[in-house]
Amino acid sequence: MLLNFAQYPPRCWCRTGVPALLLATLLLAPRFALACACGCGVFEVGTSSMFPTGAGGTVYYGLDFQDQTHNWSGGHEAPSGDNNDKDLRTFFNTLGFQYMFNRSWGVQVEVPVWDRTFKTDISGGNGPPDIVSTSWTSLGDIRLRGIYTGFSDDLSTGVTYGIKLPTGNFKFNPSIVDSDSQIGTGSTDILLGAYHRQALTADNMWSWFAQANLDAPVLIQNQYRPGPELDLAAGVHYNGWTVGSVQITPLAQAIVSIRGRDSGANAASPVASGYERLILSPGLEVDFSQFSVYADVEVPVLQNFNGDQLTAPVMFKLLVSYSF
Repeated sequence: MLLNFAQYPPRCWCRTGVPALLLATLLLAPRFALACACGCGVFEVGTSSMFPTGAGGTVYYGLDFQDQTHNWSGGHEAPSGDNNDKDLRTFFNTLGFQYMFNRSWGVQVEVPVWDRTFKTDISGGNGPPDIVSTSWTSLGDIRLRGIYTGFSDDLSTGVTYGIKLPTGNFKFNPSIVDSDSQIGTGSTDILLGAYHRQALTADNMWSWFAQANLDAPVLIQNQYRPGPELDLAAGVHYNGWTVGSVQITPLAQAIVSIRGRDSGANAASPVASGYERLILSPGLEVDFSQFSVYADVEVPVLQNFNGDQLTAPVMFKLLVSYSF
């Protein structure tokens, strides 16, 4: 959510010492693994730079990447042969716009375009493996959100509410690509989020933030209901580094992601869906003039998957924004 404040930021949040880009990363949210569910929601939480700090707008581009190559079952890695799916590699491109009309109300729009490669064994366990690979690029599920930050004068606390539209392709090559590996889910989801940020020291050099995002499907198509997802993030960042007019903000954060089981007649494998994850993520934001560049690395340290699911050993995030 750039709001995804945190993941999607704008000066529209008006920065007050908190990097606009970080905040955008915090507020957006949603899915990881199942036989190979994607777990893209985790990219929507995690930084405080995009939290709004005043009226104004922001446009941004986000690029997230994960390559799900490791089979995981329960709390440990499992043999690759236990899962027919072998690789789910995705580049998540997101174009976003966020605008705060005043110090209390704002809106956000995110348009995702994903590039995905999927490899799976179609032999059915009969004879030697027959690995097929397919790649495609498609519009994803567009997200529309409202933002309210009128709880306090400093805009330190806010909530988001909105909807995920079923604009993504959820019927690409269905003979090979299961419902959990499609770019679109086919569902209309309710999106709810909240965040808080606060200084840790009197000089405002150190700050902390927390964020929560819920993605709950309410209307479905094609007899497939993706599991609801809750993503939580908390972190600290240091505001005291500057080089000339450039501000450099390092941060450290922890992300918890919880996803329920898929259901419906066309769910690929309800038994092998749903998970809990703890992810640690160091990051860095660079702000100059009205531009912000944010990047982080996300490393799962604790994972518990139902059944056998593909997971990525590391994930990457890049966000570039312009505030006005």
